[in-house]
Amino acid sequence: AGIPTLIERLKDAGYYQGVTQKLHVAPNEKFPYDEFIVPQNGAAVSGFLDRAAKSGKPWHLFLNIGNSHRPYPNSDKVRIRVKPDEVKLPAFLPDTPVVRQDWAEYLAAIESADGLVGEALNALRSSGKDRNTIIICLGGDHGPSFPHGKMTLYDLGLRVTLSINGPGLGQGVNREALVSELDLAPTVLDLLGLPPLPNVQGISLRPLLEGKPDAKGHDFVTAEISNLGTLPNKGMQERSICDGRWHLIFRTTVSPAWRQVQADSKDPAPWGNRSYAEIVRVKDRFPEAYRVLTEMDPQSLGGTPPTLELYDLKSDPDEMKNLAADPAHQAELTRMFSALRKWCADTKDTSAKLPASVPRP
Repeated sequence: AGIPTLIERLKDAGYYQGVTQKLHVAPNEKFPYDEFIVPQNGAAVSGFLDRAAKSGKPWHLFLNIGNSHRPYPNSDKVRIRVKPDEVKLPAFLPDTPVVRQDWAEYLAAIESADGLVGEALNALRSSGKDRNTIIICLGGDHGPSFPHGKMTLYDLGLRVTLSINGPGLGQGVNREALVSELDLAPTVLDLLGLPPLPNVQGISLRPLLEGKPDAKGHDFVTAEISNLGTLPNKGMQERSICDGRWHLIFRTTVSPAWRQVQADSKDPAPWGNRSYAEIVRVKDRFPEAYRVLTEMDPQSLGGTPPTLELYDLKSDPDEMKNLAADPAHQAELTRMFSALRKWCADTKDTSAKLPASVPRP
């Protein structure tokens, strides 16, 4: 309760704040928005900007767009622009017409989300406030509802797009620096000239955004899944660390093999998931795709999630070849594991229980 949120800090600074579509955090009192807005379109943005102007306060709008979540547009019932026979599938999905249709519908959902972003930006321009507004466009809080995606620590589950625009910031510049969603609150507070939050692991990206020659991002970014709560066992702990090329995933409590699987990653109705059942159906033709699925949903399919995984994202962006047991890559394994152990110690993460030395796969 003593740790302030960004929303509390902005409220204290006098900002009028709104959030659209969903809040999805708790407790609600730690996120004291002035408005909860159900629509997520340009008209909703225009309405909020009008009300914010009448308040006489600076404003902050958190525009959640849910279109990238399942259910995606059902191409059996509506026409989509994306052609299933032209999509490029990741290696962990079987190449069948059903899966191609599912992936095409996902891309169609992304197109519709892009359209709503465009509506929001047009509303901002029409208000005349665009030149004095910081715009952060984050491509999601997780990846799509496919194996290796949502509720996993693989690259598809973690990597999202990020763009930041605003007064005094570089325009049309791409940065290769390693950054994290943990950096957004420190960055916003720094750009607004407000005091930083205490005890945060994120950094301000302002030097990078302003093009300072000595600016840098992180050496590593980390992520975690804690399968604790009202579950049938003690809960699998999953941690990952990545330096941009090498990606390590570590798990404890892998037996009994039980992971939290969201319904939209599995169920045809009401979520429209076509891929899960299709991967099971064609498991003999595509055994590697089925292996990935069994590790995502071990309690249903009898898979065994590995304790340790190491991937070279440069040569294996779909993370299909686990190098943790490869003698040629033990130096990278040890380096990444040591960095993860230091992160867990620095953040007082007592649940992961990393051993003192690298466990042998």
